[in-house]
Amino acid sequence: MKILVVDDERDIQTLFEQRFRREIKNKQVEFEFAFSGEEALKYLDSHEQEAVLILSDINMPGMSGLELLSRIKKKRHDPPPVVMMITAYGDTENFNIAKELGADEFLTKPVDFTFLKQKLKLNT
Repeated sequence: MKILVVDDERDIQTLFEQRFRREIKNKQVEFEFAFSGEEALKYLDSHEQEAVLILSDINMPGMSGLELLSRIKKKRHDPPPVVMMITAYGDTENFNIAKELGADEFLTKPVDFTFLKQKLKLNT
């Protein structure tokens, strides 16, 4: 399963690679990282249909995660990627906007990696 993680905080790459070390080694998951919404769209344009799951931060400079979500969901993919939104703010407004735009899941920071692995149906 290829997962695209979108977050402006670059240390998120190290965190995901540490927390999913076993799953990466066993080739259960493969991660790609984009550090802005714009970078994520460029990746998706040049790697169409590769990412089956997108984990995106909501609050990023430039293009927000919500704008990225809107652009991803407007493009018709078959099958469409699953998009999980991640934010440090567990507020109702962002949750409702993300759901309206087609988010499949809403996670808060710090990410509960045990929960995420359960959602992804990976052995923990």
